[in-house]
Amino acid sequence: MKIAFVGKGGSGKTTLSSLFIRHLTANEAPVVAVDADINQHLGAALGLSDDESAALPAMGAHLPLIKDYLRGTNPRIASAESMIKTTPPGEGSRLLRVGEDNPVYDACAREVSLDDGVIRLMATGPFTESDLGVACYHSKVGAVEMCLNHLVDGPEEFVVVDMTAGSDSFASGMFTRFDMTFLVAEPTRKGVSVYRQYKEYARDFGIALKVVGNKVQGQDDLDFLRAEVGDDLLVSVGQSDWVRAMEKGRPNRFELLEADNRLALQTLQDAAEDSYAHRDWARYTRQMVHFHLKNAESWGNAKTGVDLAAQVDPAFVLDERLVAGAAQPA
Repeated sequence: MKIAFVGKGGSGKTTLSSLFIRHLTANEAPVVAVDADINQHLGAALGLSDDESAALPAMGAHLPLIKDYLRGTNPRIASAESMIKTTPPGEGSRLLRVGEDNPVYDACAREVSLDDGVIRLMATGPFTESDLGVACYHSKVGAVEMCLNHLVDGPEEFVVVDMTAGSDSFASGMFTRFDMTFLVAEPTRKGVSVYRQYKEYARDFGIALKVVGNKVQGQDDLDFLRAEVGDDLLVSVGQSDWVRAMEKGRPNRFELLEADNRLALQTLQDAAEDSYAHRDWARYTRQMVHFHLKNAESWGNAKTGVDLAAQVDPAFVLDERLVAGAAQPA
């Protein structure tokens, strides 16, 4: 399933997403992890050195390859150059699977060894000095959105995305690409403000949203979160000596993570897996098309010189039962 971690800057979402990835790997689940934050810290949280993190390939730098591969033989897409980040798949498009090998993973993913197994890690790439004043960070995460639009994942497979901080995730339709969104909130007014924004924006799109309380130090903190977010509070996490050691670059084996924090991570996995019963591929595809048409009208048609609405295949529904490789009509 596709899982997003969101929250304000400094809330601990990258740390919690990395712990969740380690937990899934310890439970032998296949995982593709994606660092889609403007501050690229997921690699370090997963144990990579600064040099190893800096050497991760930037997905945005491989956008032409991604477009060309995903386009496949789709007759509605005249060229890779006419694809934008929201271009939906149709008959003939190539789809991505979590566990397969393909040119997109070859170019954009690197294997990372954890205590209990190996994951694939992908990264949008950092916001560089050359981007200042001339680029929008949301253009960089376009490669992530395009891959998610063409990805079919089954039960007990996980794609975990560490999203950009705050409400910036709503600058594209990517916030609708997930089966479960975990919002990491500290027990402060600022900590829950992003929750209110997310709740309001997500209401009309059927987004499954659960709050993970972080840096909770006592009953007063817990009561505050419950009063502010109500039943959306799924679980809370306190201070962790294991995390402190990890942040110093001296992590212990993951099996030594505190028992209460391991239970909290299992609660997250249970909630994610419970959401599988509510998966609606038809709605997922409709939302994909909705945002594509909005982007086409607002800027895409003018940029590409193509009527991008014609890229929509009305008979196509993305579904995990589709065979790997070229997509077939629904």
